[in-house]
Amino acid sequence: MFSKILIANRGEIACRVMRTAKRMGIKTVAVYSDADARAPHVLMADEAVRIGPPPASESYLKAELIIDACKATGAEAVHPGYGFLSERESFAKALKKAGITFIGPPPKAIAAMGDKIESKKLARDAGVNIVPGYLDDITTTKDALKIAKDIGYPVMMKASAGGGGKGMRLAWNETDVREGFDSVKREGLNSFGDDRVFIEKFIEQPRHIEIQVLGDQHGNVLYLGERECSIQRRHQKVVEEAPSPFVTPEMRRAMGEQAVALAKAVGYYSAGTVELIVSGADPTGKSFYFLEMNTRLQVEHPVTEEVTGLDLVEQMIRVAAGEKLAFSQDDVKLDGWAVETRVYAEDPYRGFLPSTGRLTRYTRPARADGDIRVRVDDGVTEGSEISMFYDPMVAKLITWGPNREAAIDAQIAALDAFELDGIGDNVDFLTALMQHPRYRSGDITTNFIAEEYPEGFTGAPANAELLSDIAVIGGMIGAISDERAAGVDHQLGPPVVPPSERVVIVDGDQHKVRIKPYEGGTLAVVNGGELIDVIARWSPGQRLLSASIDGRMRTVKVMKNGRGWTLNTRGASHRVQVLPPHVAELSKHMIEKPAPDLSRLLLAPMPGLLTKLDVAVGDKVEPGQPVAVMEAMKMENILRAPKAATVKATPAMAGDSLAVNQVIVEFE
Repeated sequence: MFSKILIANRGEIACRVMRTAKRMGIKTVAVYSDADARAPHVLMADEAVRIGPPPASESYLKAELIIDACKATGAEAVHPGYGFLSERESFAKALKKAGITFIGPPPKAIAAMGDKIESKKLARDAGVNIVPGYLDDITTTKDALKIAKDIGYPVMMKASAGGGGKGMRLAWNETDVREGFDSVKREGLNSFGDDRVFIEKFIEQPRHIEIQVLGDQHGNVLYLGERECSIQRRHQKVVEEAPSPFVTPEMRRAMGEQAVALAKAVGYYSAGTVELIVSGADPTGKSFYFLEMNTRLQVEHPVTEEVTGLDLVEQMIRVAAGEKLAFSQDDVKLDGWAVETRVYAEDPYRGFLPSTGRLTRYTRPARADGDIRVRVDDGVTEGSEISMFYDPMVAKLITWGPNREAAIDAQIAALDAFELDGIGDNVDFLTALMQHPRYRSGDITTNFIAEEYPEGFTGAPANAELLSDIAVIGGMIGAISDERAAGVDHQLGPPVVPPSERVVIVDGDQHKVRIKPYEGGTLAVVNGGELIDVIARWSPGQRLLSASIDGRMRTVKVMKNGRGWTLNTRGASHRVQVLPPHVAELSKHMIEKPAPDLSRLLLAPMPGLLTKLDVAVGDKVEPGQPVAVMEAMKMENILRAPKAATVKATPAMAGDSLAVNQVIVEFE
């Protein structure tokens, strides 16, 4: 077994690998760019080596710097995590030449499966179903248009070396191909150093299901069940679970055996994933097609670990050290259900635009509760900087329960208790997904988010019971705050007893609440209804409030907002004011200040680099016409004209680094 390994990655996956290595008694070495100098993975490692400036192309993607760090620290092996150099055949070869073990598959397997074009040809030759398409490099938009037409719309344009949702565009027509083909090439080149693109038929009503495989260097290859990864946005996975609610034992066996055969055909060992696209329109599950094989650890590997009881990182390390797998296919059992949500630095209320900044507050949910397990894989802490240079994923929240419903309910409770301040985050959106009836039914495809949120996300809907509970909690917070204020005021005179009746305004709707505290709890009446028993503790300034309201558990984030509060729970924020009845009556006459008219301006929706400006002063634009392209967190975003107009000014230029809301174009 190795005595010291280097992790050629950053963030949560670097921390994840280190936790297992430390448990195995193996020393660890971290590498870091200047942007990550004080990152948790650097502090967690036994040693750390600086490898360059923030851009990944000048640090984490430089194989020679990783090898130099190994030599300087005496690291015998390298775990690549995922992304960066994890699927570079040249990196695995360079390590081998330097006498350093690569904790991953052999270079020839990376070459065979890492190239999406060649891997599909290999799968086809091996008798595996593949999606119809054009499996050669396409160099020009003109060629792409002809090939797309021949295949038949809709089609998917993919970077050959792409992954993680990058370098992919769905095209429904010629316009989509014209706009997206060059973007796919650029993203492939910028993120993976390879601008080759291929086109294949887009399977409608698709489910994305993948098989985890694990092999050793002695010819043994096993499959560890499947993961359902159909909840995606812009081809980036958002929610994963194991097992899949769609897959039957017969399907699992057929998919697993095919995945194992493919792995054996390329001499595969270590952990890997065979990704399949399954037609949801075929309930037999026989219409599944090979998409690609990821020759590395997947982001979503924790759900497989939770249902199999295996530590995949440990298995990778043991395989790399030459050990045989200590179990057989018959030993692999699936126990319970696991769900993973990806917490991203993005704002779902603003079209999921990337968000950067400092985490001014970061609190993880509790790890276990009875039959429920909660796991958070992250690489940040309070005070961490979410940088524009790297992927926007902040953490992965994994819950395990004895069944699917329990695992999903555990996600909702854990997300309610997950605190992040300082950046935009998608926690509300994830909570809304977990509550969505269609998701809970298991009737999902990769189109789920586009179909269910066609106009964007505005918060999870709240039923009457939840709004009533929010009114009770608001009334209780108001009563406690008033009592505290009265305790301060009475130093200058006799004590003031706050009234028990209050008007609680929740998102503009008034609720009459009567609050009566007692030792250990509160009795409340809402809108003249029945008596409600509330058991909760809260003090002014406390952020997280847990309450039992007639036996219903509510976890609410409490934030002061001017003279009122913002209460966040169950996937939405609610503006709450607590007023004496006579003040509430007068508040009806207060006039709302109108929002400024920004329709004449095209503003930068997030911090990032303006890579392209398609208009000049005097140009006329039509609604939806591409005006500019911004790059942030390794993704390109096309900015479009909001309406027909004439360009008056272009304060920003291609190559500028823009702040959020900075003016790019001003229209007449």
